[in-house]
Amino acid sequence: MDFEDTPQEAAFRAQARAWLAQNAPVELHDAIALSVAQTTSSVHTPDLHGVDVVAASKAWQARKAQAGWACVQWPVQYGGRGASPMERVIWQQEEGVYAQLSNLFIVGHGMTGPTLIAHGTSAQKDRYLKPIVSGQEIWCQLFSEPSGGSDLAGLRSRAQRDGDGWIINGQKIWTTHAQLADYGIMIARSDPTVPKHEGLTMFIIDMKSPGVQVRPIRQMTGESHFNEVFFTDVRVPDENRIGAVGGGWKVTLTTLMNERLQLAAAIPTGVPELFELCCKLKTPDGLLVDNPVVRARLGTWLARSRGLQWTMMRTISALSGGKSPGPENSIGKLVAGEIAQELCAFAMDLQGPAGALLDEDDTGSAVQRMLLTSPAIRVGGGTAEIQRNILAEQVLGLPPDVRADKGLPFNKIPSGKYSS
Repeated sequence: MDFEDTPQEAAFRAQARAWLAQNAPVELHDAIALSVAQTTSSVHTPDLHGVDVVAASKAWQARKAQAGWACVQWPVQYGGRGASPMERVIWQQEEGVYAQLSNLFIVGHGMTGPTLIAHGTSAQKDRYLKPIVSGQEIWCQLFSEPSGGSDLAGLRSRAQRDGDGWIINGQKIWTTHAQLADYGIMIARSDPTVPKHEGLTMFIIDMKSPGVQVRPIRQMTGESHFNEVFFTDVRVPDENRIGAVGGGWKVTLTTLMNERLQLAAAIPTGVPELFELCCKLKTPDGLLVDNPVVRARLGTWLARSRGLQWTMMRTISALSGGKSPGPENSIGKLVAGEIAQELCAFAMDLQGPAGALLDEDDTGSAVQRMLLTSPAIRVGGGTAEIQRNILAEQVLGLPPDVRADKGLPFNKIPSGKYSS
């Protein structure tokens, strides 16, 4: 594809650059940039060193929404700008580090919004989409469960009909921003007597509802971005159902495809940080960057990161042609997560015992934090094994894995933990 801006794209870039020059929160730039350098996470809020990050994020999002620079790719009637895929990329390039202030809304912008636009009712779109764009309401995604592992369709949270609504019981885990969320999108089992993919229904959950309990999970870094969420007799009106009863898997696939696109485009690989570290660390033979073995490893990771960049550009080209995000986005999610973990482990080895020391202003400390965060990045949004299966079956056309439960009613699948 042609990487030069067309005249229309150049005009759009100039317009975006001019608005940012007048409106960007420049007083937060350095704190955001430092936080970005210390994590591989593409979804967690930045540490702004004493600044209320939730308030700062909401203020920046509201400012963008008021001027038409929030969710630029969304249709105008839903609060977006109706921008083309390339214009969206241009905006992301120009917004730069300030985009980290939108991480709090990544589920709403990248997953809930596209799902509601594709499957929501008119009333749901009118009620929820514009507050998502403006950052007025925060969303979380209630998918993963302790007993399901990577088999999302094996979930056990139950939604039972009760008059004009539903009663939901169960548990979700690894839910990002649940402790801050106003609403969540949840997939639950509404019919255990049919095969597992056919008995699922998706709902909008008010996270302040009676019976919803959120418990933060403490991570290796000392932070608590993830949560487990418990549902005890939570009542949900039927108007909060997204899609048909039993049609939840189709709705979920829309969410997952957009999630992989969002994550694949945003996961930092750590290559610039490692290069900076190698330019600083000295050995008896000189700087590490001059060591041929180190240079070879750097070259390999740089080549892989460039491959990711061009793969994402290929996806953007497909979107420009009106296509939906496809399974090929699993490439970005798979490779970026692996690069980050491999690269950070190598950087720790290069530092020797000093790699265990923590100095907030040191590049080595940034690598250490990235290493502690990287396992979560490889698991979130689908494990490496799941991504490889998607690529093998849906991209390469290889035979699918043997499924012993195929066609079986869910309540007939052997388990000691489920009762119909």
